[in-house]
Amino acid sequence: MRHGKKHNHLGRKTAHRKALLHNLANALITHKRITTTLAKAKALRVFVEPLVTKAKSNTTHARRVVFGYLQNKEVIMELFGPVAEKVGDRPGGYVRVIRTGFRKGDGAEMAMIEFVDFNEVYNNGDTQSSEGQAKRRRRRKAGSGASAAQSSAADTEVIAEELTNDDEEK
Repeated sequence: MRHGKKHNHLGRKTAHRKALLHNLANALITHKRITTTLAKAKALRVFVEPLVTKAKSNTTHARRVVFGYLQNKEVIMELFGPVAEKVGDRPGGYVRVIRTGFRKGDGAEMAMIEFVDFNEVYNNGDTQSSEGQAKRRRRRKAGSGASAAQSSAADTEVIAEELTNDDEEK
């Protein structure tokens, strides 16, 4: 029985799984975006997010704790430098997993995992869309319910005014 075993074992023994997650985390922090299987990406998200949270408090103790996981000085400098700087005000959800389809060889479901704040395409799109919505007026099409009754009443008033204007001109 697998009672109380919440994490995905990924078909590996404990040491192999830990080494895999450490290497994937190192690659993610270094490159900011990697492609892997969906199961590994979901396991990596659970592994990396607490490390990024620790990196937000730039203390010696936090650096030593994270180094215990990643075992790479360059990656630690990257995590506590640019990565922690960009995610400093974010309360969580530092990485996103995007499904990319199925691998041709064995049909495994693939996913791309990336840091949210390092994707310039999504970040620029968010700011432009919010500005664009503020400039544009939103109009609602007549639907069912009270709004439809109000819009039909307004339409009737406009038509009645047009008819009275036409009668006065004649």
